[in-house]
Amino acid sequence: VQLQASGGGLVQAGGSLRLSCAASGRTFSWYACGWFRQAPGKEREFVAAISWSGGSTDYADSVKGRFTISRDNAKGTVYLQMNSLKPEDTAVYYCAAPREALGAFSSLGTEYDYWGQGTLVTVSS
Repeated sequence: VQLQASGGGLVQAGGSLRLSCAASGRTFSWYACGWFRQAPGKEREFVAAISWSGGSTDYADSVKGRFTISRDNAKGTVYLQMNSLKPEDTAVYYCAAPREALGAFSSLGTEYDYWGQGTLVTVSS
């Protein structure tokens, strides 16, 4: 699975952005997907994940109520809608998928084998 993340940019605090993760190579609709982020000088952290069917989701506490993960399997794309953005959300955001199709999603980065190139989100105060 080759993943391509897009949609990052510069936004003011309180604003919104929608990230997209598109896949090629295999049927992405069969794979769970996670979003992670890495801020400068910090370790990569979990943001959100969604099951292959879209029926189950999980969020980091820091983004609950502000971010929504969803997917359109007909388009082979996973989205991360980010609202009420804060300066501390500034990071490079990565989407990832596990090796096994129809598998469970996880908040652990080590459970993912395929990673997109990342898209930069900058939130100004």
